[in-house]
Amino acid sequence: MEEKKKPLKEKKGTSKKKGTSKEQKGTLEEEKEIVAERKEMPLKDPQEEKNNVLATEILPEKVTIIPIRDRPVFPGIVIPIIIENVKMKEAVEHVYQNTAHKIIGLFLTTIEEMDEEEEEDTLIYSMEDIFSVGVAARIIKIIPSENSDDLHILVSALERIKLKEFISQGPFPIGLIEYHHETKFAMNEELKAYSMAIVSSIKELLRLNPLFKEELKIFLSRSTLEEPGKLADFAASLTTADREQLQRVLETFKIRERIDRVLLLLQKELDVTKLQVKITKQIEDKISKHQRTFFLKEQLKAIQKELGIIKDERTVIFEKFTKRMKKLRFSKEADKVIEEELEKIVLLEPSSPEYHVAYNYLDWLTILPWGKRSKDNYHLEKAQKILNEDHYGLDDVKERILEFISVGKLRKNITGSILCLIGPPGVGKTSLGKSIARTLGRKFYRFSLGGMRDEAEIKGHRRTYIGAMPGKFIQSLKVVQTCNPIIMLDEIDKVGKSFQGDPASALLEVLDPEQNVEFLDHFLDVRFDFSNILFIATANQPDTIPAPLRDRMEILRLSGYILEEKVEIAKKFLIPKQMKNHGLTRKKVVIKDDALKKLIDQYAREAGVRGLENQIKKICRKTARYFAGDGKGAVIITSKNLTEYLGKPIFTEDELIKGTTPGVVTGLAWTEIGGSTLSIEACGILSKRKGFKQTGQLGEVMIESSEIAYSYIMSSLKRYKAEPNYFDDHFIHIHVPAGATPKDGPSAGVTMATALLSFVLKNPISSHLAMTGEITLTGRVLPIGGVKEKIIASRRAKLKEIILPQENKKDFDELPDYLKEGLMIHYVEKFDDIYQLLFK
Repeated sequence: MEEKKKPLKEKKGTSKKKGTSKEQKGTLEEEKEIVAERKEMPLKDPQEEKNNVLATEILPEKVTIIPIRDRPVFPGIVIPIIIENVKMKEAVEHVYQNTAHKIIGLFLTTIEEMDEEEEEDTLIYSMEDIFSVGVAARIIKIIPSENSDDLHILVSALERIKLKEFISQGPFPIGLIEYHHETKFAMNEELKAYSMAIVSSIKELLRLNPLFKEELKIFLSRSTLEEPGKLADFAASLTTADREQLQRVLETFKIRERIDRVLLLLQKELDVTKLQVKITKQIEDKISKHQRTFFLKEQLKAIQKELGIIKDERTVIFEKFTKRMKKLRFSKEADKVIEEELEKIVLLEPSSPEYHVAYNYLDWLTILPWGKRSKDNYHLEKAQKILNEDHYGLDDVKERILEFISVGKLRKNITGSILCLIGPPGVGKTSLGKSIARTLGRKFYRFSLGGMRDEAEIKGHRRTYIGAMPGKFIQSLKVVQTCNPIIMLDEIDKVGKSFQGDPASALLEVLDPEQNVEFLDHFLDVRFDFSNILFIATANQPDTIPAPLRDRMEILRLSGYILEEKVEIAKKFLIPKQMKNHGLTRKKVVIKDDALKKLIDQYAREAGVRGLENQIKKICRKTARYFAGDGKGAVIITSKNLTEYLGKPIFTEDELIKGTTPGVVTGLAWTEIGGSTLSIEACGILSKRKGFKQTGQLGEVMIESSEIAYSYIMSSLKRYKAEPNYFDDHFIHIHVPAGATPKDGPSAGVTMATALLSFVLKNPISSHLAMTGEITLTGRVLPIGGVKEKIIASRRAKLKEIILPQENKKDFDELPDYLKEGLMIHYVEKFDDIYQLLFK
């Protein structure tokens, strides 16, 4: 016996049966022809046949082995087989042309999936590669293939055979076989019952799947029901069982045991076929129901049209848009475009893609509020009352709104305008916009510009794009249904920019009073009048707003709130609101004034009131937990028990009042979240070489201010009665806490110079004094911005004295009296004035 060889690759070697039990219908005609030919052959005398045995009827003991991989072949079956392997095709052709019996051995391979590394043209098998039981089959016909190199053969399976051994591997594998002839049984009642059971199952299969009918006719033309073994083999070939189950049937030589296995396979096949029929019927019923509903609806529409009950879809659409047009006052351009589109949509078929584009365009054109205005409120007293109800303080902003209403009252018309509210987070910019809308009696619409990167969000998409829509402004008009609403543009300082365009540049047309009279949206492609819209933009800082855009807006600054203002806001607005939201009442929870002031001073010192509101929410949640747990009696919150509800203070007294140390000076700064105080520290280190460095994550402008202060003080030591050579043997270091916070701006110049001089003279500066101003190399003190925010920050920090540039006196004089009260202001023009004030 030769050593074991690898099995052939599936697609390159083994032969394939052309069709299984449900896939053999393509060859039924060929089988019918063969059966017909056999019927037409002249009958011979049995005795003569017995004496004269033909050579073709002798069954050889040595046959060429042909492996098959899909399903085993059963005796009594005529079936086509496709041969792909080159060596196998040569073997089949050799048997067909050079032998009288034309018989081959068909054996099922033990592995269905072949090894991919097997070479294409090998045909070497060992006993382990194939099952030992197969079938002897006679080649009836070789059918040439026109479209491929495959060999198509038609074989008739004769008897079961068992492979004893391979006796030759070349040029073709030849095996020694043993035949297992079917035992002849006398038909008894038991065998007859078995046969009838098989026939009954086949009939049930025929009822469910009529495709088996032709195969049954061919089988009955060659066999009878008196042969239960052949009947069992035929029934097994009809099933879709897997190859291993069918091989077990082929290997079962005992008739009764084989019939039992076949009946089990037939029952499984019936169950699967019934389920398949059930699923198919469900799908067909569903499709039929939908089709029936569709046809009935179409018939109903036709009947209703004939009776005049309903109108054609295009007629309905035309009347819908015409009805809308009667309520609107279009511009001449819009009226002309709408008429043209209406003429087009009447001619288009509703199933046409262009119809839906035209419909969507007309829908947008006729749904916008052309000429529809809301009535403005000109009552100044009522307007002032509404503004005071919604906001505490902000007198300058309220006064600007009242001026706006006054102009409208005199003109009998309030024209559009562009306001920009700039201030730190939480000061009420968005809520102020809503109050303005309520004051004027106009509709309000808000959308955020933060992170917007596509200019199509502003000016719309071209109608040629799939899913095209108008820009945000046109969409807002569809929502409010008036042409003079208040539109709030939140976070205008955070507009993005990308390869898709620059939304900030697209806003120029919208926010320009000279251009927005004829605003052109890309989707509408018709000009719309935005001149009656009041635009209110909000921002945290003006620096990031493009200059051309900032130039088109009237800027109103909301600087933030001092402690007294926050107390009133908390009492009138925040506490009642959160009490209601948490299911509490003023009788259940009492927050004393001292607790409220401590809360603001040590927990919510930011410019706005958002942090304050969050702390009040925290108190309300804890008291709600107390009452939900069967707590009784009112909860009174004082400055002593405040930490029980809010934890340890965020800001401590140490941060408010600095110690009196030479070289430490308090400065005032402006940030995007409002004004703030910062300490500037200076020190000198004895060194053989002089030098200077800054720390504290300073920006470029602040670094330049420190270098100017260093150069000025170093050049003026003699004049300020300090040691003239002090910087020659000292390395100077300036630090601005906290180091993790970025800082920049020119207003810390005088503070840095004062800190340096204080350290050199060893003269401490009062901790109740703060200063701000820009210094030059000649000692001049230049004006700065953000005076109001810095004064508010100084009041929060409980500072008493402020040093300001002389040119900022007008800014301080414009501040409300409650901000100026209790402050001592020193105005300086040059640094010599600071020296006279602090060091002499």
